[in-house]
Amino acid sequence: MIKSSELILNPDGSVYHLNLKPENIAHDIIFVGDQNRVEKITQFFDSIEFSTQKREFKTQTGLFKGKRITVMSTGIGPDNIDIVINELDALVNIDLETKMSKEKLTSLNIIRVGTSGSLQADIPVDSFVMSKFGLGLDNMLRSYLIDEVSNIEIEDAFVKHTNWDPKKGKPYVIACSEKLEKMIESDKMHKGITATAGGFYGPQGRVLRLNIQDENLNSKMDNFQFEGNRITNLEMETGAIYGLSALLGHNALSLNAIIANRASGTFSEDPYKAVDELIAYTLDKLAKA
Repeated sequence: MIKSSELILNPDGSVYHLNLKPENIAHDIIFVGDQNRVEKITQFFDSIEFSTQKREFKTQTGLFKGKRITVMSTGIGPDNIDIVINELDALVNIDLETKMSKEKLTSLNIIRVGTSGSLQADIPVDSFVMSKFGLGLDNMLRSYLIDEVSNIEIEDAFVKHTNWDPKKGKPYVIACSEKLEKMIESDKMHKGITATAGGFYGPQGRVLRLNIQDENLNSKMDNFQFEGNRITNLEMETGAIYGLSALLGHNALSLNAIIANRASGTFSEDPYKAVDELIAYTLDKLAKA
């Protein structure tokens, strides 16, 4: 039995942060970072059966072309992903009344639809990136036993290539779900490694008034390759989503609309259009699955 201090429920029986009960979510879930982006997706639904929000976690569940889909905002960063995926897993794989793990486990399909900056000059703004791997620079996932799901060869190659400072903790690398990759891929998608930082400024190489530990890290990441896989983009959620999903038995895939190119210094003239196109693409693929 899981202790009440470990799995916290609200007075109505919903999970603590997400404010959700098992019947409130579909098995196909779209993650967005921004709570305002939830309705940018659900505006295309035929109907919405459920809606709630607590803090930055906004959830809506409904039907799109007959497919039941949940859209949820996670907020920013790996720490929020730790909350969201653990509580979603609890909704489907723990009996919330007895607080016992279920004998028959459920696998969710989780697709992140986000925005990101490209590290490669040949991946222009307004294009789409599918994350073949998530490269976690954030250290959150190291709180778990991850060796069974991580790609140690890529991790070691990246540490060597970047002369990574061990005081920052060892980066981790997790693959996407092959099932979702095959479902979503097309010639519209660039593929590669998505780096997940634990912050927006220093952890992504931005300098305002504080010096950073490795001012050359971004350029070293730009030219890292492992068996043809390059680091395509840098954001704050993918590595954590892939890691926790793999550990808990869920399928996860991260898609990003590229709105900035760090290599060329360019920014999309209409980033909302790029995001809307990625939303439409993703919904269409899910509905046909």
